[in-house]
Amino acid sequence: MGPVNLAIIYYSATGTVHTLAQAAAEGARQAGANVRLRKVAESAPAEAVDARAEWAQHVQDTADVEVASGDDLDWADAALLGTPTRFGNVSSQLKAFIDTLGPLWFQGRLAGKVYSAFTASNTSHGGQESTLLSLSNVFYHWGGIIVPPGYTDPIQFQSGNPYGTSHVAGSGPPGDVTLQAARYQARRVVDTAAALKAGRPA
Repeated sequence: MGPVNLAIIYYSATGTVHTLAQAAAEGARQAGANVRLRKVAESAPAEAVDARAEWAQHVQDTADVEVASGDDLDWADAALLGTPTRFGNVSSQLKAFIDTLGPLWFQGRLAGKVYSAFTASNTSHGGQESTLLSLSNVFYHWGGIIVPPGYTDPIQFQSGNPYGTSHVAGSGPPGDVTLQAARYQARRVVDTAAALKAGRPA
């Protein structure tokens, strides 16, 4: 059995979710996975991006990150999806990417994979849990195997979110506890996917 292929697909406007995605990639590689870290395409108009200096700067800073395609999910044994919360829901940029995956879904090529999610909001109680649960609705339709972090590691009792790693961006950049939680979540996803892969016929 080869290593687990993990796709980390995310949208980040000002860098918080990008930081979580990078931490998840570290954790997955520590667990022995092949990792594709991919951002989804920016669909906001240039004037909206340029109106916020931190948004425009993040676009420049991540210009070298590859843009996600359906092939990344087709390749993957497991996937972590990340998004800022938008009114308690998924960002329009990530949703637009999800909406392109109909052909893969119709062929059953998204089924049987392990899925998990992470998020950030500007305020405490800013819709983090509902955003993660809304992504679970997508995973149900895909026939995915949803693997949340739960309270399965001591770090989870510090981070406090059993649904998936989350961060309140208004309090500053993600700290050590949040980054540890993101690494742990990715390792749990990889370990679960590896166990499933080992149990399936070649």
